[in-house]
Amino acid sequence: MPSTLPPNSTSGFPLRAILGVFKLRIGVVITFTALAGLAVSSGPALSLPQLLVLTLSVLVSSASAGAFNQYYEHDSDHLMARTSKRPFVTGELHHGPLWLLVIGALMALSVGSAWLALNAWSALFVFLGAFFYAIVYTVWLKRRTWLNIVFGGLAGSWAVLAGATAADPQIGGVPLALALVLFLWTPPHFWSLAIAFRADYEAAGVPMLPVVVGDQRAANTIFLSTLALVAASLLPLVFGLGAIYFAGAAIGGFLFVQKAWRLTRDPNRRSAMVCFHASLIQLTLVLLAAIVDRQFTF
Repeated sequence: MPSTLPPNSTSGFPLRAILGVFKLRIGVVITFTALAGLAVSSGPALSLPQLLVLTLSVLVSSASAGAFNQYYEHDSDHLMARTSKRPFVTGELHHGPLWLLVIGALMALSVGSAWLALNAWSALFVFLGAFFYAIVYTVWLKRRTWLNIVFGGLAGSWAVLAGATAADPQIGGVPLALALVLFLWTPPHFWSLAIAFRADYEAAGVPMLPVVVGDQRAANTIFLSTLALVAASLLPLVFGLGAIYFAGAAIGGFLFVQKAWRLTRDPNRRSAMVCFHASLIQLTLVLLAAIVDRQFTF
């Protein structure tokens, strides 16, 4: 008897596929940035229930945006090797309007919870983080301009501000500086990945920077962008962070600049992925150092 299962599907509840649709790894990173924003805020400490609401609101809103991204791009993801195994492409999950209801409900739940348990400002930034990734980046910009990830990258900046305003609606200098860091970090981070997968984006008709200007000019732009990022990452020192933060920002910045420079010397897939991973280390060190330093300098 022939199987009635879709290609690459498995019997039973497709939990792994569902988790993949929600892009939880990206959601965890976004949530970490929100917690860093909370840590450097000058406001009072949140209660444990409030902290849980902030964490889950940012995570769920990010997950809903990630799911929308895959839902919206299901008809083009098959053109890219990196995305060709996504559940909506393989048929493991049915692409239907019910998913839009689930995504919308999760978004409403996350924003509403932040509004009720925290305040309207935090809820607004939770919403903006998901809106910029799902609509501004995915729908409006991704297939129209190489600036897609520049403005789409504001999703991380809004998460920092969601965390900061959860404790104090008056945004201080350090949270604003970290939001700027996230804004400047996203383009060189993503452009490094785009060099590694340039052929994929080219096949899918997505005008990522390496597709538009070539790998060498993209690598040069990544290097200059990384220099601007590292300079901006020192701004929190002006607003009160100290030696611990400086150490984290300096080490992470040096690593990222070094790998970005090597990418300009030889812009191939391997050096691009090394640069991509260096960007993740740099961001982790900056955020961790900010959180730890906050405990000693405020």
